[in-house]
Amino acid sequence: YSDQLYRGALFYFPITEISQIMINISNIHKNYGALNVLNDLSIDFPKGKITSLIGGNGAGKSTLLSLVSKLNDSDSGKIFIADQDIKNITNKEFATKVSFLRQSNYTHIRLKVKELIGFGRFPYSRGKKLNQKDEEIIAKAMDYMALRPIAGKFLDELSGGQRQRAYLAMILAQDTDYILLDEPLNNLDMKYSVQIMKTLRSFAHEHGKTVILIVHDINIAAQYSDYIAALKNGKVKYFGTTNDIIKPGILKDIFDIDFQVIFNQGCRFCHYYN
Repeated sequence: YSDQLYRGALFYFPITEISQIMINISNIHKNYGALNVLNDLSIDFPKGKITSLIGGNGAGKSTLLSLVSKLNDSDSGKIFIADQDIKNITNKEFATKVSFLRQSNYTHIRLKVKELIGFGRFPYSRGKKLNQKDEEIIAKAMDYMALRPIAGKFLDELSGGQRQRAYLAMILAQDTDYILLDEPLNNLDMKYSVQIMKTLRSFAHEHGKTVILIVHDINIAAQYSDYIAALKNGKVKYFGTTNDIIKPGILKDIFDIDFQVIFNQGCRFCHYYN
């Protein structure tokens, strides 16, 4: 196995099957004033897999994704995507490589669902008329998120869950190799949460997309992740396969509550209500 893949975590786990590393983060620091959010954080994300970021509030998950997406700059450290320092990638090129859905999304422009999804093609069309390929990709994105029946509705006419699905479809329409999602299951019911995770798993395993997402539902993370990075105090404290991380002792250390992990038909279920 490769020690390098897990060198950023305080605890790493041996793996016999490792994908090519495509996102490399080295010694990242990020402060907001006197608040230290990320503290010498290092991690390498494998290609073509789903990696979930878990951890308590303030652990640094959203800040980490904002740095990888170039939405914010780190105070020090390096981030490489496919061996390229992201600081050396133009924003135009970056938008064809990496898509990022923030935790909170709202537009003051009155848009219809299909129009919003069409924004995902902007890195390719650059504001010109969409071609047949663009339209086909937009149609597929709508189908993935079950949005065709409401494609002509305005965003302000939708429920929170419908709007979230529309933004997710926009990200899928961007058709990048790297998909970063900050709490993408917000406002979604169980049906659509499962549907979206199955879609992301298909994108990763069948199409080679690298998906990194923040998940608060630990059972969703346990069911659909290939890898899990557990953050605490601005560092990646644990990183490994889902089977390595979904263990009572690790989860208690990260969330400071007791967990019972139940095995049923090959699945792990986390019980923490007692």
